[in-house]
Amino acid sequence: MSSCCSPSRSGAPAKAVDQQIPPGTGELDGMLVLPGGKFRMGTEDADGFPGDAEGPIREVEVAPFAIDPYAVTNARFAEFVDATGYRTDAEQYGWSYVFAKFLPGNLRKESPRPESTPWWCGVSGAYWRYPEGPGSDIEGRWEHPAVHISYNDALAYCTWAGKRLPTETEWEYAARGGLDQARYPWGDELEPGGEHRCNVWQGQFPVRNTEADGYAGTAPVDAFQPNGFGLYNVSGNVWEWCADRFAEDVEARAMRGGSYLCHDSYCNRYRVAARSANTPDSSSGNLGFRCAADVRDEAAN
Repeated sequence: MSSCCSPSRSGAPAKAVDQQIPPGTGELDGMLVLPGGKFRMGTEDADGFPGDAEGPIREVEVAPFAIDPYAVTNARFAEFVDATGYRTDAEQYGWSYVFAKFLPGNLRKESPRPESTPWWCGVSGAYWRYPEGPGSDIEGRWEHPAVHISYNDALAYCTWAGKRLPTETEWEYAARGGLDQARYPWGDELEPGGEHRCNVWQGQFPVRNTEADGYAGTAPVDAFQPNGFGLYNVSGNVWEWCADRFAEDVEARAMRGGSYLCHDSYCNRYRVAARSANTPDSSSGNLGFRCAADVRDEAAN
């Protein structure tokens, strides 16, 4: 597990977390209903991270389920907040992590940084509505993924929507799009024919991003081509929370998919078998989620 992906709130003071969210009906409108079945999960890729337990490759079976084609957008998260009055962990703590190069000079200087990952700044007032802190907003980004979302926040949204987070098995099955052991949702080449298929760091991390794929930060949730199952941006753009613990003996929850800050020289976790994790109350400017749901037998046929 590496804090380069999304830094942790470890050591932060405790806070009140009791917010009552009314459960939703769990309608599957707009969701993709996947048939499930057996597939080969995991990887033994030499470019992977052994400490992340990406392997071994094993055959697993997944039951039919539904999953959103997109990460939850700012527009959808705003509907949830307007309906419930929910306050995210970032709001309750009063700060969240922002990539340093997105900040104006004065805010960059005054915001504390983790020693091991100084490209992250703990910015007071940063949360999903103000993703780069005071002076920023989400105008023009309503169809971008909501970020600064903790695992706790994602669960609250899922409760309101009558859905749930996908398991890691479901997430990887869906992200593979029917391909067997491909590195990416579209195949084994990152840029087939020179075409950008995802939003990841282009250039030298963390010094220079050429934005050759069209984006410095988040992209709209429907950017680039979907995979074979119809899912968008399961590689890059934002990390997505899964329901599972990263390991049985840790509190941290699994995250999948990588983000716009991933780069082959440092963190190539935009591969479909790659994993990372964070504590349930942690948040950052590259961390979001998508929903899954159970399906009735007739919906899966």
